[in-house]
Amino acid sequence: MTKMISPDEPLTPAVNLGELPQSVPSGSAVEKSATPGPFEVILPTNALVYCSAAILLLLILFALYFTGALVVPVILAIGLYLTLKPTMRIAGNLRIPRVLAACLIIVMFFGGVGVLGFALSTPAAEWVAKAPNSLRRLESRLFFFKQPIADIQSVGKQVEKMAEPTTGEATPVTLAGPGLSSRLFTGTTSALIGLGTTITLLFFLLLSGDLFLRRLVEILPTLSNKKQAVEISREIERNISTYLATITLMNLLVGVLTGFVAYACGLSDPVLWGTLVFILNYVPIIGPLCGLGTLLLAGLLTFEPLWQAMLPAGIYLLIHLMEGQFVTPMLLARRFTLNPVLVILSIIFWYWMWGVSGALLAVPLLATVIIVCDRIGPLMAIGHFVGGEAREQEPSPSA
Repeated sequence: MTKMISPDEPLTPAVNLGELPQSVPSGSAVEKSATPGPFEVILPTNALVYCSAAILLLLILFALYFTGALVVPVILAIGLYLTLKPTMRIAGNLRIPRVLAACLIIVMFFGGVGVLGFALSTPAAEWVAKAPNSLRRLESRLFFFKQPIADIQSVGKQVEKMAEPTTGEATPVTLAGPGLSSRLFTGTTSALIGLGTTITLLFFLLLSGDLFLRRLVEILPTLSNKKQAVEISREIERNISTYLATITLMNLLVGVLTGFVAYACGLSDPVLWGTLVFILNYVPIIGPLCGLGTLLLAGLLTFEPLWQAMLPAGIYLLIHLMEGQFVTPMLLARRFTLNPVLVILSIIFWYWMWGVSGALLAVPLLATVIIVCDRIGPLMAIGHFVGGEAREQEPSPSA
C-alpha cells in the first residue's frame, strides 16, 4: 500500500529540520561550525569535460528558446512562490490549513491584479483612441524637430530611388500572413494558458512547502552534508525571497509616488501612470527611461506651458534616482548590486529569447545567479564578476 506524503511530515530524527541550530553565541566555535560554508566541488582537469559542459549549456539555451511558452510560466510561478512564501508562513503560524491558505493567497493576489487591470482598461483605451489627434498636436509642439526629420526622410527617399533598377518594371510582391484578429486571438489564448499554468503550479508549490528540500536532505549520505544542505538552501531561498520582496515593495512605492505626482500636477488618470511605472521599474535603466518618455509625452499632450508639461517627468526622474541610488541599495545592504553592463546584456538576451516576459525576468534571474553562486565554491568567481563595484563580499567561513 502506497503511503501518502504530507508536506508537513517531519524528517527522520537524524535530519529533522526543526532540530537544526537556529542561533548560537556570537564568536563561539559552535557558531563557526554552524555557519554554512560554500559547497566544495572538486573540478575536473580534463578539457573534454569543459567542452561537454559548454555543449550542454548551448543545448539548454537552444531548448529554452523553443520552450519559452512553457518555461516562462514555471519561472514566474517559482518567483511568486518565493515572494509569497512569507505570507504562507504567517498563515501557518495562525493555524490556517495549507490548502485554504494557498487558495486565499492566490485569490487575493490574482484577484487584486485582475481588478486593477479591469479598472485601468478604460483609461488606457481612451488614451489609445486619442492617439491620432495626439500625434498631430505633438507634432505641432515639437516643431523644432520637424525640419531635421524632414531632411532625413528626403535623404531616405533619394537612397531608395538610387537603389531602384533602371531597366524593366518592378513586379510588386505581396506577402500574405495572418490577420490582426487572428494574431490577437492567438496571443490571448497563449496568455490565458500561461496564466493558468502559473496559477496551478503556484498553488501546488505553496501547498508542498519544504517537500523538495526534505527529499533532498534524505538522499544525502552524511549528517554534516544534510545540515549543510539545509542551511545553504534556506539561505539561498531567504536571500532570493528578500530580494524579490524588496524590489516589489520599492517598485510599488515608486508607482504610488508617481501616481500622487501625476495627480498633483493635474495629469489625468494618475493610477494608470503609477501602475505603468510600477511594471516598467522591474527592468532597470531601460524601464525607467520608457516611463520617463511616456510621462513626458503625456505632459506635452496635456499641458500648454512647456515647464508644466515637463514637471511630471522631472519629478519622476528625481523619485527614481532617490530610489535607485540610495533607498534600494540601503535596504539590500548592497549585496545584490549588479554590473550595469551585464544588466543591459541580460535584458537584451532574455528579450530576444522570450520577448517582453524575458525582459521582465532578466534582472531577477541575474540576481538569482549571484545568490546561488555565492554559496557554491567553484562558482564564487562568477558571482563576483556579475556583481557591481559597490557589492559587499561576505567573509569566508574560514576567516
